[in-house]
Amino acid sequence: MTRAHATTTDPVAQQATDDLDLAVRLLAGTPTHEGRDPALLRRWAEAADAFGAALEPGPCGARIVERDDGLEELLLARYTSRPATVEIYVDTVDRAERLIDELGWRHWYPVGSVRAAALAHESAHEHFHHRATRTALKEAIGHTALRLGRLRVLAHVAGAEEIAAHAYARTVCGLGRSPLLLTAALAAAVGAPGREN
Repeated sequence: MTRAHATTTDPVAQQATDDLDLAVRLLAGTPTHEGRDPALLRRWAEAADAFGAALEPGPCGARIVERDDGLEELLLARYTSRPATVEIYVDTVDRAERLIDELGWRHWYPVGSVRAAALAHESAHEHFHHRATRTALKEAIGHTALRLGRLRVLAHVAGAEEIAAHAYARTVCGLGRSPLLLTAALAAAVGAPGREN
């Protein structure tokens, strides 16, 4: 799901934060990761980002439906698997496009790239509905849930698929920065009290 995540309310501070730091913040803010070593979260974020950037590009096989009710919940897009559908929230996409112009970030996010990145992001989530892709991501991250002698069971890392999906969207859309930066700025702009939508 492409949902805007707030990390700070200052777009200038967000701009100065690199994409990997934003990914680490996403993990740190994910339930189950409270108190985890920041260096471990950084390794997981790097692995998830590299995995998503290396995913084979392909068209989204899901049906695409446009909706106009995502701004209140800060939803750009959402993937549902039964039936395979991507919902694009055009009100939020339009607000994100205006925000890019307001912040002077058009060199990172060309006109029309918000919708394209949201579709690519949800296409990555479609990939993660396949067991082989989920397993490959777990192997890339390498987080062990259980070890019995030579037997090793890999664990799911909450938030890793989201980071991989953002990296996939950044790569296939040729963006100058991760969509994570834009979604954080959008959350700050729309979610902050007294800010105009």
